[in-house]
Amino acid sequence: MTAPFRVCFVCTGNICRSPMAEHVFRSYVEEAGLDGLVEVDSAGTDGWHEGDGADPRTVRVLEEGGYTGEHTARQFRRDWFDRLDLVIALDAGHLRTLRRIAPTPQDAEKVRLLRSYDPAADPDDMDVPDPYYGDMDGFEECLKMVEAAGDGLLDAVREAVEGRAA
Repeated sequence: MTAPFRVCFVCTGNICRSPMAEHVFRSYVEEAGLDGLVEVDSAGTDGWHEGDGADPRTVRVLEEGGYTGEHTARQFRRDWFDRLDLVIALDAGHLRTLRRIAPTPQDAEKVRLLRSYDPAADPDDMDVPDPYYGDMDGFEECLKMVEAAGDGLLDAVREAVEGRAA
């Protein structure tokens, strides 16, 4: 059996955007019947919140959307590139950081912006804004952006998984 295709979502502290994207995308993977073939995870570029749960507002928005919210924050590690197939950055700052720490040019190529998978996203504004310092509206908007990119990301991952099996 081939190893699962591994996707890791990355934001700053791993308590708002990336856990939200992780839970939403995991549900898309399960609905598509790809669980077991695709592993979904998340992390932060910084370790301030390591060991903490997701922000309560993230959990609330996820649960209201029908998703799970169980989470423990952790920091992204450079050596993870070896085992990851796709690293999804939530904004341009994360994209730059992740590509900078990537051990090889091939690893840097694994890093993509989440909204690049949303065909309706404005090409001049591909960031999922950090909702941490705002109110619930920011978290709800974040969820909409994550969901809008979900189908395109799922298509890309499905294609990669099928390519491995061929």
